Amino acid sequence: MCYDETMTDSPDTEEAAPTRAKPRDSGDILWEETSSGDGGDGGGRGDGGDGRTRIVGAALIADLVTRLPKKPGVYRMMNAAGDVLYVGKAKNLRNRVQNYARGVGHGGNRTARMIAETTQMEFVTTHTETEALLLEANLIKRLRPRFNVLIRDDKSFPYILLSGDHEAPGLFKFRGARSRKGNYYGPFANAGSVNVTINALQRIFLIRTCTDSFYANRTRPCLLHQIKRCAAPCTGEISPQGYAELVQQTKDFLTGKSQEIKTRFSKRMQQASDELNFETAAIYRDRLAALSHVQSHQGINPQTVKEADVFAVYEEAGQFCIQVFFFRTGQNWGNRAYFPRADKSFDETEVLNAFVSQFYDDKPVPKLVLLSHDITEADLLSRALTAKAGKKVQAYRPQRGEKRDLVKQVHFNAKEALSRKLAESATQTKLLGGLQQVFELDRPPRRIEVYDNSHIMGTNAVGAMIVAGPDGFAKNQYRKFNIKNEDLVPGDDYGMMKEVFSRRFSRLIKEHGERSPASDGGGNDGGDDAAADTLPPWPDLVLIDGGAGQLSAVKDVMEELGLTGKVNLVGVAKGPDRDAGRERFFRPGRQPFSLPVRDPTLYFIQRLRDEAHRFAIGTHRARRKKDTLKNPLDEISGIGPARKRAILHHFGSAKAVSRAAIEDLIVVDGVSEAMARRIHDHFQKG
Repeated sequence: MCYDETMTDSPDTEEAAPTRAKPRDSGDILWEETSSGDGGDGGGRGDGGDGRTRIVGAALIADLVTRLPKKPGVYRMMNAAGDVLYVGKAKNLRNRVQNYARGVGHGGNRTARMIAETTQMEFVTTHTETEALLLEANLIKRLRPRFNVLIRDDKSFPYILLSGDHEAPGLFKFRGARSRKGNYYGPFANAGSVNVTINALQRIFLIRTCTDSFYANRTRPCLLHQIKRCAAPCTGEISPQGYAELVQQTKDFLTGKSQEIKTRFSKRMQQASDELNFETAAIYRDRLAALSHVQSHQGINPQTVKEADVFAVYEEAGQFCIQVFFFRTGQNWGNRAYFPRADKSFDETEVLNAFVSQFYDDKPVPKLVLLSHDITEADLLSRALTAKAGKKVQAYRPQRGEKRDLVKQVHFNAKEALSRKLAESATQTKLLGGLQQVFELDRPPRRIEVYDNSHIMGTNAVGAMIVAGPDGFAKNQYRKFNIKNEDLVPGDDYGMMKEVFSRRFSRLIKEHGERSPASDGGGNDGGDDAAADTLPPWPDLVLIDGGAGQLSAVKDVMEELGLTGKVNLVGVAKGPDRDAGRERFFRPGRQPFSLPVRDPTLYFIQRLRDEAHRFAIGTHRARRKKDTLKNPLDEISGIGPARKRAILHHFGSAKAVSRAAIEDLIVVDGVSEAMARRIHDHFQKG
């Protein structure tokens, strides 16, 4: 059994007494120490505000080193605000942290700045260096420290799910938490790769792809059975044993046994042909053709690599690109390019090492991880991934043969992706500079917010906010606002815009504090590091879809919140006859103006506005569809999915239920007399 010990460094005592905590359920953490100093100049001692002197920076670290164990573990460096600056792991905590205590010779000002800002540190010891590596990756992804290498684009990967909670398992595209019982295959680089693979599997194995509710309501085979894409177990066109065999064949194929399946199909085709059963032989012929098509049209399919992820890193102009290719069952299941956030002092090997360590925090690990560079911790990484996967995993840089050729191909793709990214960034920089000139800003905007509303005659009204910055659209920053004010006149665009801005900027003030005037560069945006690495919380430019009326409504909200003059507001009104290219721009205290028809900045503004339109309309349609699909039975308490399904199966529609008498409702399985009376009263009152 393991315990935590927490030790607080205090200047008033010569030695801090350890405090014994409750026993931990996990056995991987042995000991923890927290030490802090409040404020200071990063180089020695500072006043914590309570009259006592606190040690900070290199002096703080030097003081801590004497009490650190010579064991594997993870350390966290934090600033005065409690923000984690850096997370690192060590085979020997004392020796590793002692390097920071010197305060010099760290090969770049990144580490020097990090040490200077450190006012407190936390340490966690582990049983092994492998556990330290896994814990470090977990903490980096959760805390996102400013001085670590961070994965910027961490969208979840899609998988194929072969369900295991139904009498007739189905094939589905799946993304998210794996809460449903079944077998998961992947990851795939994108949804398109999943769709192509599922379509191929339909042709080969005839596995259903319909929802369970659709399956339960079939009385005759659907179109997919007619075009030989489904065996139709829903209507008994195939026996349960026969369908189970198809499911097993699908599992075999997705686990790399495609050649065995091909041999099996070939034998059965020949056997059916010898027995003059040409119809059955033709079925196996078509399935063999589909199988061959899959094996030959999946991109670069290696002959000697059945299951592997291939990583390659490329650096140019201080930016990094890591390209990842996924190979499963000997097939290329797609690729994805990442552009991690890393300080320029890192080299390619360090970035690759940190990236791969974080990458598998929430993803399945393949048997083989191929790398473009010789990382210093390849053996440690292999051990850590082996421990996580529960099977032997190798991580290394291949030196010869097909594996080396694969890595070279992936490295070339990384170079091409970064070149495209740099070209796009250069173009984006020019466009942001154009906005600076057109709207007389003090600097190119780092965060642009665009607002729009969408509704039909006031129903299902929503507001939408999209965000753009130096790297283009930041879709993880988009926000939607369901209009909640019931006193608004339906279709009141001004009222909706007021509600959206009131909610958005009230929350911004609450979470990030007051904003200084827009003319001074944005106030508390997060500093230079935030400007370089992430989008600041406050917008440098706000574009509003609308003219003088919408702008006036927004100005009233800003005045109420005390933000007048602190946010750059621009109304973008459509031109006469709503023609694109003849937009009018409205700014507080300025005369409206237009831009030349072919001005690149105008095209950029149109693109921003069109993206806001798309997001707002899509949000409105989703809400409208949800309301359309609502069933009157959903409004009656005590009626869950099973009882609702039984009622609808009996009567055929909700309209028929509304006309039913109490005596008719009681007949339905699961409906008591009290429930029947409740249903009847609900519709009669309606």
